[in-house]
Amino acid sequence: MAAVQDLVVDESKVKRAVQSGIPLTITTFTLPHEIEVYIEQVLEVFLRLVHQEKLKDYIVYCVQELAVNAKKANTKRVYFGEQGLDLTNPADYKQGMASFKADTLGNIGHYLQLQKEQGLYIKLILQNKRNIIFIEVRNNVVVTKTELIRIHDKLARSRQYNNLEDALSQVLDDSEGAGLGLVILVLMLKKMGLDEDCFDILGTNKETIARIIIPLEKTRVENLSILAETIVNNVNSLPQFPENILLVQNLIGDPRSDMSGIARQISMDPALTADLLKIVNSAQYMLAKKVDSIFEAVKMVGIRGIKNLLYSYGTQKLLGDDTLDKKVLWEHSYKTAFYAYNLIKNFKRDNVLLDDAYVGGILHDMGKIIFSNIHPDLLVKIREFCTEKNLPASTFEDLAAGMNHAEIGALIAERWNFPEALVCAIRFHHDPQGALPKHRNLTETVYLANMFCEYENGNVSWDQFDSMVLEGFGIASKKHVDTLLEQFAVGFRRENQR
Repeated sequence: MAAVQDLVVDESKVKRAVQSGIPLTITTFTLPHEIEVYIEQVLEVFLRLVHQEKLKDYIVYCVQELAVNAKKANTKRVYFGEQGLDLTNPADYKQGMASFKADTLGNIGHYLQLQKEQGLYIKLILQNKRNIIFIEVRNNVVVTKTELIRIHDKLARSRQYNNLEDALSQVLDDSEGAGLGLVILVLMLKKMGLDEDCFDILGTNKETIARIIIPLEKTRVENLSILAETIVNNVNSLPQFPENILLVQNLIGDPRSDMSGIARQISMDPALTADLLKIVNSAQYMLAKKVDSIFEAVKMVGIRGIKNLLYSYGTQKLLGDDTLDKKVLWEHSYKTAFYAYNLIKNFKRDNVLLDDAYVGGILHDMGKIIFSNIHPDLLVKIREFCTEKNLPASTFEDLAAGMNHAEIGALIAERWNFPEALVCAIRFHHDPQGALPKHRNLTETVYLANMFCEYENGNVSWDQFDSMVLEGFGIASKKHVDTLLEQFAVGFRRENQR
């Protein structure tokens, strides 16, 4: 998130991450004091934005302890490498650890430089996702079986202590340090009201990961849900789709219908016909020649394509674009749709997903658009509701700032009887891992297209992308993302010039 020479906390970036559930990352190779101070400042802002300031001292200690342990693990790798010792060999391990502390402390600058040259990092990840704070400290070395056993043994023993005095009175294994750091960390978690399941250390084939999971206050989660439902239930100006579109949707849903009957129903509405032909002739469908009749359009696009097109068209007609804020939101949505379509076209080659991804991209932020559409009278009613239910003012402010917008959009989509896959993509477009497996492809596509747009605007950085989603699309590097984005952006500009 920041380089050593630029250690000013960007509060707007932290706020965007908190509101959208995007991870914040801070990566360092040597963990200098300046980075430790910066981490503390970022934690302070992050916790304030999720209304958990009271946890600051506990969490700062835990993160610093885990970061130091990660740095130590990296130092151990370069030390053993320089000594020609094998970490996985018990005899070598015992020999190396006998001199590790004295040798490295006496020449720490040398070993930190080696870590940097070898690209051994310490990475902090903060994320507010599904009303849970996820904190991870990662380092890119593979933890050995012996190390993992030692760590879990220390954790198991530390859980028996209720206070620091108890821990200090015990004689702990001193071969790799007294282990008091982990003992204090577990005690800190207890003071936060967390149990042992909220903390773990695990290894993958690439990284060692220390993870703390902190559920947000249940009352706050309930407050956000109650307020989101209140907004949806009170948007009386948006009861359902326009009647002309509902008629076509019902016809499409009738198994006895055929293409000519659907085309005939659409043709009875000149405005709808003109708008649909304009969309079908856009770059989205890449048609070889211009389509002049709605029958041809239905035949070329297909029943599913027309059905999806009507969902997006109807929503846009209903929500409008009569303010600057809404125009900006729709422009972002069009671009997300175009990028989603091209991600499927280039990587998945799934014709069904092509249409679904496009409409998912257009509608993913409809919760934000709905909030911007709220009449002033409804705002007054919502504030009165907050007062009546003793909800803190911050709950409404969080919602107004965009928190829970995905849930609001999904609730409206459910009210309008949108397909389950589309509702899922709207609800989880910031959190694709939360989607049902059968809708994961669509949700991940909309997520990645949205992230491409945010990355293009400088709102997120490369290391904030979900690595599992990138891997699913075969995208392995920042350079690959940059190349794709350049191609997609050119295509989108060309589309808007047609």
